[in-house]
Amino acid sequence: MSQLRIVFLDAGTIRRDIQWPDFTELGYVVSYDHTLAHETLERIRDAEVIFTNKVHITAEHIAAAKNLRYIGLMATGYNHVDGVAAAARGIPVCNVPDYSTEAVSQHTIALMLALQSNICWFIQSVRNGEWSKSTHFCYWDKPIVGMHGKTLGIVGFGNIGAAVAKIGHGFGMNILACNPRPKPAPDYAPFIFTNLVDLFRQADIVSLHCPLTPDTNGMVNAGLLRLMKKTAILINCSRGPLINEKDLLEALENGVIAGAALDVVVQEPMPDDYPLRFAPNCIITPHVAWCTSESRTKLMRMIFDNLKNFLKGRPVNVCNNA
Repeated sequence: MSQLRIVFLDAGTIRRDIQWPDFTELGYVVSYDHTLAHETLERIRDAEVIFTNKVHITAEHIAAAKNLRYIGLMATGYNHVDGVAAAARGIPVCNVPDYSTEAVSQHTIALMLALQSNICWFIQSVRNGEWSKSTHFCYWDKPIVGMHGKTLGIVGFGNIGAAVAKIGHGFGMNILACNPRPKPAPDYAPFIFTNLVDLFRQADIVSLHCPLTPDTNGMVNAGLLRLMKKTAILINCSRGPLINEKDLLEALENGVIAGAALDVVVQEPMPDDYPLRFAPNCIITPHVAWCTSESRTKLMRMIFDNLKNFLKGRPVNVCNNA
């Protein structure tokens, strides 16, 4: 009997500085560091199993890959795979939920602290010699804002949103949360579930932790941004297209809000001339919130176990109703 043919389309996003499970135990493995859109079809044509992190898998790809039996996601989000087309052929699309909760919540808080304390500015000013010129033991030329007593608004109260809220509570913050479906409130106070409009009006910090769907695409627009306090900041460690970036740029340039910190943008990787790259009071990290060595190790173990469960006839973490 021929070996199961397993194809990794963008293995380079995970890297080999961590220990990978031995997928050759399960079949013949072909691994590509990166796959461009025009290369996808040829690379999956004979595959029975494909793994993708961010390479798009369309209905055309699924139709052409006659031997395809399983699509494994090296991520939680699944909007880049046509799950309906896969389900029509009985092909499960399996993701890895909750592998990066600790990593993303840590990065989210790091971005909040960086903005509130102007960390990046002060680090650069010291390198520029500004401290050396001071006549006092300390100096500051940017505001430093405390988080205790401020209101943190969490949009999307899943595992990551709840983790960020709990850390915010530990800082002594008041927590507001908005979630599309009813959820039990956590066992601390002050905490209130509210609607999106009231959250944007009341929060000193708004942090996005919701999936990208037709309803959330471009959700944060000029209308919502104008509701925010002029002293408020916006954090996005979720998906870039949640924000209308033209509206955010205008809000930052015109002082509608005090700042923004982003780990994700609409176009990734970011081109050199990307407007938000030069926006005032905006700090951007290159989509790295998820990728601690611990979270990537957990992710690889989960995709290995997902495939083993499928091969045993018991698929888990199926996100397309196949």
